[in-house]
Amino acid sequence: MTTYEVSVSELASTFGLTNLTKEINIDEKKIIHAKINRPALQIAGFFDFFDAERLQVMGMVEYTYLERMSEEYRTKSFKRLLSDKIPCIVMCRDLIPFPEMLRLAEEVGVPILSCAETTTDFIGEVIRWLKVMLAPRVTLHGVLVDVYGEGILITGESGIGKSEMALELIKRGHRLVADDAVEIKKVSNQTLIGNCPEILRFFIEVRGIGIIDVSKMFGIQAIKETQNIDLVIKLEMWDNKKEYDRLGLKDEFTEILGNNVVCQTIPIRPGRNLAMIGESAAVNHRMKKMGYSAAQALSDRLHEKHIGAKQL
Repeated sequence: MTTYEVSVSELASTFGLTNLTKEINIDEKKIIHAKINRPALQIAGFFDFFDAERLQVMGMVEYTYLERMSEEYRTKSFKRLLSDKIPCIVMCRDLIPFPEMLRLAEEVGVPILSCAETTTDFIGEVIRWLKVMLAPRVTLHGVLVDVYGEGILITGESGIGKSEMALELIKRGHRLVADDAVEIKKVSNQTLIGNCPEILRFFIEVRGIGIIDVSKMFGIQAIKETQNIDLVIKLEMWDNKKEYDRLGLKDEFTEILGNNVVCQTIPIRPGRNLAMIGESAAVNHRMKKMGYSAAQALSDRLHEKHIGAKQL
């Protein structure tokens, strides 16, 4: 499995952190773990199950405990913490590290950074950011659009009309995220986020016309940088020999990075309004998430009518 990383300098730039160890090049320091650690137990001397790969965050609790130590014991405790080559330490609430902390950190090459945020607020934001930056990912051939807030990933064979469907949706007021190549990140077991590789961002290819810059042609309101993937629409040529689901009582799924995503197969033939079908699929999927299924409602109504007829 590929391991992704972010540099401490990216972390500092994103969250406005101040590097208190100026002699250390934070561009070279990497974070590879999306979870963080508050090293209160480690400062107290308990290192069982300590994960040194995690970002270390200190707040008022850790600082107050260190403050009550003697300088000798504080130096010993901090030296043990740094011996595992942790990626960096962030001091929240603009807390000022003790001189021996800065000296030891510079000796072993572990940067100490500072931020004004409360510890809880900083941890919440940085975990969300790291989960996205370090998430497992895959690039799929398809088109990703935001339709009424639902992320619709349109897939199918090359030339079947994915980009044309997306273009019609954009004309109807929806937003393009990615065309041709969709980079998908697994943020959690429930959430997949899609975006577009930088080089292709906001361009769309329409056969017979060429490349279109959606942001220039339709305006900034027609584009979006990232979007959760809620539904997959698979386009395929109409096959008279194939029996298609006409009710939709049972959802079908496709697996992406281990997550199951609802997948609907849409057969293509002349005269079908794909943009309207895409809008209907998005709204119907949202209604199902809110607890209402039109197919189930019809099935229940037919069942009640059948029971009533038998009773008569």
